[in-house]
Amino acid sequence: MHELQNEFLSIKVNPIGAELSSLKSLETDIEHLWQGNPEFWASQAPNLFPVIGVLKEGKFIFEDKEYQMPKHGFVRHNEHIRLKEKTDDKLVFQLDYSAETLKIYPFKFRFEISFQLNKKSLTVHHQISNLDDKPLYFSLGGHPAFNAPISKNEVYEDYYLEFDRKMDLRTYILSEEGLVRDTTEGILDNEDKIRLHKELFAKDALIFKNIPSKKVVLKSKNSGSILSVEYKDFKNLGIWAKPGAPYVCIEPWLGIADVEGTDQNLKTKEGIETLAAGKDFQAAYTIDIT
Repeated sequence: MHELQNEFLSIKVNPIGAELSSLKSLETDIEHLWQGNPEFWASQAPNLFPVIGVLKEGKFIFEDKEYQMPKHGFVRHNEHIRLKEKTDDKLVFQLDYSAETLKIYPFKFRFEISFQLNKKSLTVHHQISNLDDKPLYFSLGGHPAFNAPISKNEVYEDYYLEFDRKMDLRTYILSEEGLVRDTTEGILDNEDKIRLHKELFAKDALIFKNIPSKKVVLKSKNSGSILSVEYKDFKNLGIWAKPGAPYVCIEPWLGIADVEGTDQNLKTKEGIETLAAGKDFQAAYTIDIT
């Protein structure tokens, strides 16, 4: 594990997948990141690139050729990511294209992710570089899971998510294959709070496209604000947990899983980002421990 700390926080990052594996308050000695109990979900905060969620039939089409791609892409579980830089307050990891990645993703890219501490905040910054002579098509997202509850005298139902504004929100429903359906279900009606309960994710993740809010706070009705996630650079938001598990994932996304009616063409995939040859793209989200 690669470790970093300041006066207020300590973090650990697993070199496999450059996955955040600990986010601990040094003031309260509370571990805020889910610790990957395989009884529920063995991951903790996978990085999603170059796709989010599943592709229909596990593949996409680019210029009349089919490519197989695992769920959430190939950064998570990747053993080829290297630590590029470590300073007093920052860890930077890098993954470059290779002969192996070109077999499943026909683009020359550089993926960089950094974790930077600033007082009680952790900023997760991404930079995608197009090293190719053609446009790069990609999706990008985070998937951090936060412990809830954080004390033994509380239960999951004591917790809720509070957005920075009141909204009408509808979630898109996933099929059994994990594809996004046209159907939606109302979640908020001019409200700003989603209360956590064991049946909230019975139909899988809550998926909010083009969400107006850009900040959400995890709160306890007993102890108040726990932490917040600010995601100004991301259009979409996913919220998820395994039903009955004591955590909640707050997932900033640029992109989305395939829709049921997709023609599987990567160029026209819903939510896909396009980066011109030789250009860089940057996006970050920030976790504040309150």
